Amino acid sequence: MEAITSAVGWLNGIVWGVPMLVLILGVGLFLTLGLKLLTILKIPLGFRLLWEGRIPGGEGEISPFNALMTSLAATIGTGNIAGVATAIFLGGPGAVFWMWMTALVGMATKFAEAVLAVRYRETDERGKHVGGPMYYIKNGLGKKWNWLAVCFALFAGIAGFGIGNMVQANSIANALNANFAVPEWITGVVLVGLVGAVLLGGIERIATVAGKLVPLMAIGYIAAGTFVLLINAPQIPAAFALIFKHAFTPTAATGGFAGAAVWAAIRFGVARGVFSNEAGLGSAPIAHAAAQTKGPVSQGLVAMLGTFIDTLIVCSITALAIITTGAWTSGETGAALTSKAFDIALPGLGGYIIAVALAVFAFTTILGWSYYCERSLQYLFGVKIITPFRVLWSLAALVGATLKLGFVWLLADTLNALMAIPNLIALALLSPIVFKITKEFFDTKGKSEKNPF
Repeated sequence: MEAITSAVGWLNGIVWGVPMLVLILGVGLFLTLGLKLLTILKIPLGFRLLWEGRIPGGEGEISPFNALMTSLAATIGTGNIAGVATAIFLGGPGAVFWMWMTALVGMATKFAEAVLAVRYRETDERGKHVGGPMYYIKNGLGKKWNWLAVCFALFAGIAGFGIGNMVQANSIANALNANFAVPEWITGVVLVGLVGAVLLGGIERIATVAGKLVPLMAIGYIAAGTFVLLINAPQIPAAFALIFKHAFTPTAATGGFAGAAVWAAIRFGVARGVFSNEAGLGSAPIAHAAAQTKGPVSQGLVAMLGTFIDTLIVCSITALAIITTGAWTSGETGAALTSKAFDIALPGLGGYIIAVALAVFAFTTILGWSYYCERSLQYLFGVKIITPFRVLWSLAALVGATLKLGFVWLLADTLNALMAIPNLIALALLSPIVFKITKEFFDTKGKSEKNPF
């Protein structure tokens, strides 16, 4: 087992190393420039379409709004609390800057993913719309590229059980046990029941739950984080100064912080940013492919907001709370660091806020990833896999809640990165299609109709 763990660890170092980070940033920058900064300039339009998208229109199973909420259910998770803290612990305050840069170019990546997902989606034998990287690889690049689609579906199907289920269940169990003394097995049993009840209703029920729970949890966390920042308002300018300074200069050791080179700030800022918002991994377009939208570009404009909300808003709240309170020099890391920051500002209450937020965030991630994983396995084995998958997925939450998951986390993190490779290749090769239909949209429909949905 040690040899296997060592081998996976070696592979993890490669797939999350320089080439992968360059590929993610490179494709994102290429798409951003190819779209003429549209994804940044059209953020207000995206929010307008999101609001109007509460009312479905066009073919699909769920509203554009709920498609984004399903995507956010999977992305707003432990990465926003533990991932941001880990990036700062390993890369210093400068890592936050590179997390922001990843999000800015990642918006174009997420836009392109959703555009292609809707453009090349199919209807399965049950009459449901299915799509995502495996479908836009097969239908956009041709059958000779189907091996690449199979690779993506395989990586996603396996990685989902780890990073989208058991790791999340473990985080929930640990948080509730540490703060409320709830035994891990009880948390596991409750999760099996809750997850199973939602999954029985398919994407429609997942989307309905996400549509109600995600806005509530995001607003609640942002409100608590904003309160922490108001308490530490005088330190906010200094926090931004630290972020921009150490994005380009090394961070010296101070307190419990060991110090970090500029490369560490870039590496961990980009890696944790991608882990949080999933831009480029190819997961979110699977949800957006089910949206009741009249066109690919409309859904792309909604989809890109997932990266904006996840990283530029939620992750920034966490990062600024950690830096303004001075907790980043405490020597803590992961969720414990974020919890310490909130507890410094809100003694006796902050830790409980983070515990509850972590539990809710992780639960919605389990729901969102269940859909990604189901669709990936459906691509490989057909609709007959759906019912057995939902049973197995629900039971996996109990395993995750009660066991140590060091190897599972390592393997899932590695496969998560491997998902990005087929997807990014497809995005680069299909970029002319994205540029073409986007230009056509804004030249005609986008200008002539008040409601492009």
